[in-house]
Amino acid sequence: MRKQVNRIFCATDFSKLADEVVSYGIALAKEFNARLFVCHVVDFPTVSMYGEAVAGPIEHQNRFMDYAKSEIDRLIGDESIDYQVLVTLGNTTEEIARLVSEHNADLVITATHGRSGLKRFFLGSVTERLMRILPCPLLVLRGTEEDSPAASLKFPFKRILVGCDFSSDSDLAFKYSLSMAQEFQGEIHLVHVVEPSGYKELFKMPAEPGDRLKQDLLDMIKGKLKSMVPEDALNWVTLKIQLLVGKPYAEIIRYAEINDIDLVSLGIRGHGMVEDLLVGSTTDRVIRRSPCPVLSICQK
Repeated sequence: MRKQVNRIFCATDFSKLADEVVSYGIALAKEFNARLFVCHVVDFPTVSMYGEAVAGPIEHQNRFMDYAKSEIDRLIGDESIDYQVLVTLGNTTEEIARLVSEHNADLVITATHGRSGLKRFFLGSVTERLMRILPCPLLVLRGTEEDSPAASLKFPFKRILVGCDFSSDSDLAFKYSLSMAQEFQGEIHLVHVVEPSGYKELFKMPAEPGDRLKQDLLDMIKGKLKSMVPEDALNWVTLKIQLLVGKPYAEIIRYAEINDIDLVSLGIRGHGMVEDLLVGSTTDRVIRRSPCPVLSICQK
């Protein structure tokens, strides 16, 4: 039943938030006895982060790459883990995706810097693009606009919230989360959000018959959620099934805050670029406001 995590991949840009990314990578590598790959991409169009303008990129490339390698070694410190430093040149998203595939990573850890509104519309997000192209789960930490972690390190993951809408994507997210719960001997909070807009006629019905049908619907959904859990898993996992009413992203965030959740796990579907920029998926919105890391899983 367990999903094997033998190769963990961290992407860092040496920001304050990136230190947390590497900390998670180290902790998970120890837990799973996995090899850790720590990657930095020198992206020359944005090379001003190094504190200088670059007139001749080729002349400076070796110095930037040597600096990045030494910084990664510094971040690992004297931790007794098996790790490999990966420093490359090119487009950040493309290079991370290439290296993840090349090294057959089982899990990628990265961060998003908490942008929203017009800033997100024009700049986009490396993390949000990676969510849709990586061949393995992506663990995302959220930062603030000031580039610091939005929450303190939450590890191990003892309370895992899985958002379930009965799609194949959310089913895959549940399977990964169940494996995590087994590893950490934790709780699974299996959550389904009923959107009133999807049941307009039902919510308009008179009180008594409407309440009866609503209860029947909720009982049916609860039964379906419970049937997702293998019977033997109930011997080692604490299962909590919750039905919420409202907007999925808002209810998931609220539930995570109230119940001190350590990890939110969500499946993600592919959308068109315009839809993602203007509207955003439930997973995108949860990542930008979640009080804890989010495990994003996209079925290929």
